[in-house]
Amino acid sequence: MKPLFEFFIKLFILSVILWGAVYFSFESATTDYYSVFLAWVMVVCNTVVGYLLFEYAIDKSSTDFTKFVFGGLTVRLLLMMGIIALVLVKNLVVVNDFVFSFFAFYCIYVIVEILGYQKKNKQKKNSA
Repeated sequence: MKPLFEFFIKLFILSVILWGAVYFSFESATTDYYSVFLAWVMVVCNTVVGYLLFEYAIDKSSTDFTKFVFGGLTVRLLLMMGIIALVLVKNLVVVNDFVFSFFAFYCIYVIVEILGYQKKNKQKKNSA
């Protein structure tokens, strides 16, 4: 199976599991699901962009690889910080629900992103 397809399958399965956990573990009267959903969308988009940058850069030279992966990481983090600041300043979400879920989703999805990197590196090494 291709690593990109496998990565998206893992993201989908993880998302279903996480949303099941969110839905069944929190009281729906006290949880703002819009805040949780917005945090989830931001983290998933960040993860997908990060992995796609890695996929693009994996066959490039070492210099280009570093520029795309680490430069992309810097740009993604700055963009995320800007979006988070905008969301919090404009009071578009319930702050506690948004911040907690953003942190939780980010910690989980960054692991999936790194595992995707490792899988792609292993496949590249085996084909060489």
